[in-house]
Amino acid sequence: MSKPESPGDVAAFDYHLPEDLIATRPLPRREDSRLLVVERDSQEITSRQMAELPDLFNTGDCLVVNDTQVVPAKLLGTRVSTGGGWDGLYLDNNSLGQWRLIGQTRGQLQPGETIALKPADGSDLPAIGQELKLIEQGEGGIWTAELDPPLDTLKVLEQFGTVPLPPYVQRDIATDEDRQRYQTVFARHPGAVAAPTAGLHLSKELLANCDQSGISLEHVTLHVGLGTFRPIAAQQLDDHVMHSEWCRLTESTSRTLNHVHDSGHRVVAVGTTVVRTLETAVDNGQFAAFEGTTDLFIRPGHQFQSFDALLTNFHLPRSTLFVLICAICGIDLAQKAYRMAVANNYRFYSYGDAMLIL
Repeated sequence: MSKPESPGDVAAFDYHLPEDLIATRPLPRREDSRLLVVERDSQEITSRQMAELPDLFNTGDCLVVNDTQVVPAKLLGTRVSTGGGWDGLYLDNNSLGQWRLIGQTRGQLQPGETIALKPADGSDLPAIGQELKLIEQGEGGIWTAELDPPLDTLKVLEQFGTVPLPPYVQRDIATDEDRQRYQTVFARHPGAVAAPTAGLHLSKELLANCDQSGISLEHVTLHVGLGTFRPIAAQQLDDHVMHSEWCRLTESTSRTLNHVHDSGHRVVAVGTTVVRTLETAVDNGQFAAFEGTTDLFIRPGHQFQSFDALLTNFHLPRSTLFVLICAICGIDLAQKAYRMAVANNYRFYSYGDAMLIL
């Protein structure tokens, strides 16, 4: 008989998912998704529709969304020295303004090499070429690089890049549908390389219905990075090095959320990225303005202070996101909910259905 996993064993956060339940395209409308409602106090799990969301909250409750915007971070290019192909992913800028990126090519890249970018969507080359000079490779295979000519990052990405889709979507190049649907309707601050996927379910019409029901909306910003969706490679949670991401909670939003809590209403986090931001910016149950990086690793045993309910997608097994869900629900209830979702053919991952934890 095998020894049962402890909450520190990554194996405790595994589950079986049939491949045909992985959603590779969005539904016709954002609010068409199904909604699995998990009640922590009663341990009850019920199936609803995303369009019913306003009925599940009360006047005075507040939805908190992540208003980061996914940038066209997927890049294609040619190694100037060899003529070989290269594809990469822009991550962010460092303190010197240099790019941080990862890339793949045949052979071994060397410091000092130059990559000539070409439009990732297959469009014609612009009149002025754009190159990346590789400076050095650091931890995790991340390169630092300089732009030549040194143009504005967003302008270069818009000209040469395309929306970076998760590999399970099974498309190398984003379609017109992806460009619209792999972005929330409230995105306004460019910087993410992956979407805050819980927010993808919220249409303008659904948000208007929430507003009419007296449910308010507040924004935080967390620029979702590559590490968010990577499975945990270690065998023990203690051995996992958590990635860091930049986030911001404004003074105005912190005052509003404090008022919501003090009034006895619910703060509803829309997505795990919102949870990380709120938990980073709260102390003794009170929010304070915050701007900077967070490497908060939320796992079972974490004492939550910042929110009362969570709207979230279904996450990859052995990921920090599923670990976070288990920290909120408890491992047994989270696993039960995921088994029920599988048994009832819920759609999983970025373009999939949603779960509401109350």
